[in-house]
Amino acid sequence: MLRHQKVYVIGGGFAGVESAIQLSKRGFNVTLISNRDFFYIYPLAIWIPTGEKTVEDISLSIPELARRHKFTFRKGNVEAVSGAKKEIVIDGETLHYDYLVVAIGAPKMQTPGIAQNSYSICGEPDEATRLAGEVQKIITKGEGTIAVGFGGNPKDPSAVRGGPAFEILFNLEHLLQKKKLRDKIKLVFFAPMAEPGKRMGEKSMKALIKYFADLGIQEYFGRKIKSFEPDGIVLEDDFKIKSDLTIFVPAGRGNELLMKSDLAQSEAGFVKINGYAQVDNFNHVYAAGDAVDFLGPEWKAKQGHLAEVMAKIIANNMYVQVTGRGKMHGYEDHVNILCVMDTGREASFIFRDDNKAHFMRMPFIGHQMKQLWGHYFRASKMKRFPRIPGM
Repeated sequence: MLRHQKVYVIGGGFAGVESAIQLSKRGFNVTLISNRDFFYIYPLAIWIPTGEKTVEDISLSIPELARRHKFTFRKGNVEAVSGAKKEIVIDGETLHYDYLVVAIGAPKMQTPGIAQNSYSICGEPDEATRLAGEVQKIITKGEGTIAVGFGGNPKDPSAVRGGPAFEILFNLEHLLQKKKLRDKIKLVFFAPMAEPGKRMGEKSMKALIKYFADLGIQEYFGRKIKSFEPDGIVLEDDFKIKSDLTIFVPAGRGNELLMKSDLAQSEAGFVKINGYAQVDNFNHVYAAGDAVDFLGPEWKAKQGHLAEVMAKIIANNMYVQVTGRGKMHGYEDHVNILCVMDTGREASFIFRDDNKAHFMRMPFIGHQMKQLWGHYFRASKMKRFPRIPGM
């Protein structure tokens, strides 16, 4: 019965790859479609600008994942999606499906000058490589200012990506210390919100602010960003933060492809889903990851680990929907913030749910633990190492 159900998964990130793996495990006929033939592990991209990793080091071959997990992979560009017609268009070809999983992520918010005058570690992989070259230029010159920041989406605050910005800032600070250049290269952090990091919990935010002070990092909070210029960032009051190199992690926004579709959408352009990860107006279409407007508390944030949890729930719920056996599961109880924030020399464990908010420094083993997680993640995805339940 299940092999006769044609399931397409669009998107090759955390939500898409895990959905394909879990659906295949359940016995579905699954095809994963992505415009990249590799799965890029974004949480590890913090070490590309510092020269510790390359794109190849933190990527997994999707064709090899497909072979090991017994799903089909097709490289291509999704051009249209229809829930009513049960079809998608890939590079001009119309494909019909029984069930669809939307996991294509979210493009980034745009500010004037952002593409020309800033770099991100959460954009296209080659951008992180180019950023590594720019960092090396600053180091070779031996002086200058590096400004690091992140932005928000007022229409959907959960689309923020603050953690990677904090991590790249702290890793660069550690690198400059090792190069004995910290007193010659200034570090600045900026964000348009008055209390960046607050969604991680009050204790975490206060610890981060103290860490800024301890490391001598100048802060500019609570001022909207007007534009990015070759020599800095212009804020809404026309104050300019001088910068020789600007690193910025924009918030996510609605995907134009999905905004043109007939799938239910939020005001911000994200796909609206119910508690079972089904799109509100089509129960044969599921969605997970950065593309969705998911349910949860006001402090919720789109993260890779939640995308993977939702993928597992989607596989269960689709199985129940098709076979009538078992029980549908909801994802709302799994909404939390979970982060191991690396600084290059140590790391901090951050966790928040409806009941508690934890912040714990790991001064001796934290950095090694995050690196070990990277090795574990790659090995377990490739079935070279058993997957630990819950990880």
